[in-house]
Amino acid sequence: MRHMDRRRHSHYMHAMAKPKTDPNYKVIAENRRARFDYAIEDDLECGIVLTGSEVKSLRETSANIAECYATVENGELWLVNSYIAPYERAMFGHEERRRRKLLVSRKELARLWNDTQRKGMTIVPLVLYFNHKGVAKLKVGIAKGKKTVDKRETEAKRDWNRQKQRLLKERS
Repeated sequence: MRHMDRRRHSHYMHAMAKPKTDPNYKVIAENRRARFDYAIEDDLECGIVLTGSEVKSLRETSANIAECYATVENGELWLVNSYIAPYERAMFGHEERRRRKLLVSRKELARLWNDTQRKGMTIVPLVLYFNHKGVAKLKVGIAKGKKTVDKRETEAKRDWNRQKQRLLKERS
């Protein structure tokens, strides 16, 4: 009897340990250019204030965060020039490129203000996504702009890694 209980228990634990794919997690938009143009020192997850039609639009279509930036103004963090496609079936639509408020703690906001005002850093949006709870989040990076030489160096490293992978693939 005891042996049977152990077997059931191990079967139960094995079923619990299986990795589950999260149906709520979904990347909406990614700013790939940011990692090329900026040296990202730190990143931070922010909430974003959206209207109903914006959330519906994000769930069904895409958005663009490539040309947008974040700024600290009057003790608040704002996302400027981000694009969310209009939702066709909405009774009350939304402006496509309106300023959207980002939600962070006061401590994080003070750190962001300090980095941008005193250290000359930039707040760059990296990824817009729905987290595992289905809530829209924006990952922002605290970054310093790269010089042209640094960009060339990054590109050279990327090309060399691609070439190395091709050579390894041919050998095996």
